[in-house]
Amino acid sequence: MVNEERKIFLKNIKKEKIIINFFRVFIFIFLLVIWELLSKNNIIDTFMFSSPSDIFKTIINLYKENNLFIHIFTTLYEIIISFIIGNIIGFIISSILYLNNKLDKILDPYLTILNSLPKVALGPLIIILFGANTKSIIIMSLLISTIVSIMNINSIFKSTDTNKIKIVKSMGGNKFDILFRVVIPSNYLEIVDSFKVNISLIFVGVIMGEFLVSKQGIGYLINYGCQILNMNLVLSGITLLVILTILLYSIILLIDKLIRKTR
Repeated sequence: MVNEERKIFLKNIKKEKIIINFFRVFIFIFLLVIWELLSKNNIIDTFMFSSPSDIFKTIINLYKENNLFIHIFTTLYEIIISFIIGNIIGFIISSILYLNNKLDKILDPYLTILNSLPKVALGPLIIILFGANTKSIIIMSLLISTIVSIMNINSIFKSTDTNKIKIVKSMGGNKFDILFRVVIPSNYLEIVDSFKVNISLIFVGVIMGEFLVSKQGIGYLINYGCQILNMNLVLSGITLLVILTILLYSIILLIDKLIRKTR
């Protein structure tokens, strides 16, 4: 009886997922069709809003001109490097702050101020210090994402179950034992969730950096399209950015699922 109820329960969950995914795809296609029809019938200004078919043609032309993958791989490289470095720095600094409560209290207002500071205002200074190159783009991305990563992971560490910490302390464990035996293992899933937030911030940082200094990349495509008033190119760049975001976010979700299965 219990097994039968479980089968029905799982079947209903699977059915619900299918319905949700169907309507997600349906709404997306429906909006594209409406957009295309409005454009073809001149109900909206195609110069300003383009159309799905024109965007598709622009992406195909970029591919034929051997420019498409150059821009995609440039942005992808900058995002991956920023993601790896930003999360490593965020994790290490968060661990240090957790181990040193006084240092955490001293740096807390500075982290808050740096987080609220508009990073694009530092763009000219970054260019002067590091040059108009990929390094400046990665540093811009790290400035935007790393502070948030530190604050998020530090907050996750502090929210660890105090009862587990007390057990380790009662057995003579020190701060390192608490961090590596309780805090980090207890918060794997929350740390992965912080990566989901971080990837979106890294995208923002990379695109902002490409607006300022790049001669390649999706951000450069969007910026160049604005300069020559080519909205097809602008919206094509945004479309590529959306696709890249979905792919990278899906990879993080896959990692999240694998971790959840092993726990």
